[in-house]
Amino acid sequence: MIDIAHAKQEFEKYLDEYDREDEQICLKIVHTYGVVKYAGEIARKMECSGEDVELAELIGLLHDIGRFEQIRRFHSFEPGTMDHAVFGAELLFGEEKLIRRFVEDDKFDELIDAAIRKHSDFKLEGIHDARTLFHAKLIRDADKLDNCRVKLEASVEAMLGVSEKAAGEGLISPAVWESCLRRESVLSADRHVPVDYWVSYLAQYYDINFPETCEIIEEEDYITRIAGRLTYQEQDTRTKLHILTEDLNRHLEMPAVSVKE
Repeated sequence: MIDIAHAKQEFEKYLDEYDREDEQICLKIVHTYGVVKYAGEIARKMECSGEDVELAELIGLLHDIGRFEQIRRFHSFEPGTMDHAVFGAELLFGEEKLIRRFVEDDKFDELIDAAIRKHSDFKLEGIHDARTLFHAKLIRDADKLDNCRVKLEASVEAMLGVSEKAAGEGLISPAVWESCLRRESVLSADRHVPVDYWVSYLAQYYDINFPETCEIIEEEDYITRIAGRLTYQEQDTRTKLHILTEDLNRHLEMPAVSVKE
């Protein structure tokens, strides 16, 4: 049995080890609870069992636990500083078995480990158990859903380290635009200027798993709103953002039929 209320209490105790006044820490705390909300919402929309709803919410609660140490050590979200997903999985399931603070039963340890370890992989691969794969897909969708809110509410400086004005300057790097044309997420290594990062935040929505997630993105008009947050200085950049926005919105209108594992 999963006691979400207990898990949240333990998560709050864990957060006491970090500086809650730090803007990046605050951003990730709010994000975590947003992912919990969306994970439960998607699971309920798919008419999952109560156990799977609770499991989805628990994975949402713990998916970014590695981020807090990354911020403390490096004050950065950059993947080059730390693989926060792998670090978080090792923190929970390594020698200390931190996971036992959040859930007593070890029945779902392998599933939770895989979902957290792979939630930020460029592509989701290597999971063969159907239920584990379902939850790995679900956390990726829930994570992206709350990232829509983050991109609209959080300060650009906290996300990118530059002002909102500076984030809209410059041209999109060719490799980043090629990924968009292929309807693929953008490789971290291909991002060179702030506007590349902003475009990559949009391109990740080509990698959505469930129609239920697409429906929420469409209802909130997230793609158009995220693209419109920055003022792009270059005409070429403005043109490409318009093309990307229209194509993403079309792409999300035609999802595959959802299959609940």
